[in-house]
Amino acid sequence: MPVLIACGAVLMTLLGGWVAQRVTDRRHLVLGLAGGLMLGVVGLDLLPEALDAAGRPVFGVPLALLCFVLGFLAAHALERLLAVRRAARGSGPPGAAGAVAPNGGRIPQVGLTAATAMVLHSVMDGFALGLAFQAGHGMATAVALAVIAHDFADGFNTYTITSLYGNARHRALLMLGADAAAPLLGAAATLVVTLPEQWLGGYLGFFGGVLLHLATSGILPEAHHAHPALPTLACTVAGAGAIWLVVGLAG
Repeated sequence: MPVLIACGAVLMTLLGGWVAQRVTDRRHLVLGLAGGLMLGVVGLDLLPEALDAAGRPVFGVPLALLCFVLGFLAAHALERLLAVRRAARGSGPPGAAGAVAPNGGRIPQVGLTAATAMVLHSVMDGFALGLAFQAGHGMATAVALAVIAHDFADGFNTYTITSLYGNARHRALLMLGADAAAPLLGAAATLVVTLPEQWLGGYLGFFGGVLLHLATSGILPEAHHAHPALPTLACTVAGAGAIWLVVGLAG
């Protein structure tokens, strides 16, 4: 049964990626929506779950929040290191905002790394789905609704992030396919693997920090750079509100 429901998550992920592809003529609106979805996922979904699962504090601070800061710093450090490396090869100044490449696009490796993090998160979605079915039907129903609903945002964000950082369309589609298949892998893994709850809390916090960095340093600045208009802002607010709605319905 978990694997069957994970198939629904696969379809929702692919639908999210398809929508992201089809609205390229309104790129600033797509990026504004993606930024809002990511902020909503981090603040309204990942961090509350992480704080619930992370266990006792470490030196007065919840483990989930320590991992959240670590994830943000790790994403920032990766982007800066790749920018410095590109500059060392004569591709431009290391301090260029957003790790910009000479052709005006962003560093493709950053997009691929971010998309890979999205794929790993989708694996954990499937894993959570499988564990919920082991806990009982009530828990399973709530988790299934949450996973299927927000996998649309996962697919949308995976394709958007990969393409935003200058990767070719076939790479964006490849990462979208991997993100779509990931919940199946995670659901199947629960047949043989269990994960301590404290580890899950640390992972969710870390991933939330990575997503927040991507949203605030790449997605939202790019969305408002050429089109600082109210419709773009409205899309960002709508994205965060959509995640709030999903979390509320799933709860």
